[in-house]
Amino acid sequence: MTPSFVPEKFERVMGCTATDLLSWLPRALPTAALTVDLDHANCTAILPDGVLTMRWSPLPDARIALLTIPRLSVCFEYSGLTDERRYTVQKRFDLGTQRGGG
Repeated sequence: MTPSFVPEKFERVMGCTATDLLSWLPRALPTAALTVDLDHANCTAILPDGVLTMRWSPLPDARIALLTIPRLSVCFEYSGLTDERRYTVQKRFDLGTQRGGG
């Protein structure tokens, strides 16, 4: 769920691998020009009105009984976007990266 206010910089733990995250980015940020630097574990998404930079690092897997869930710490940093626009971009990102269920 996307909070009603998205700060310019924040960190989130996601239940995925870096490979998963990268495969979701084109759908999650469809209007962005993406530049990925795998060596430094970051991605720059150039939007028409600003930039979103994401940096990630793997965390230890979460374990629930026999279930293992990969985890990734992802730092989001927006620049040049208004509060409303950050919310719109983050909401689209969240929808594009969520897994099935419900």
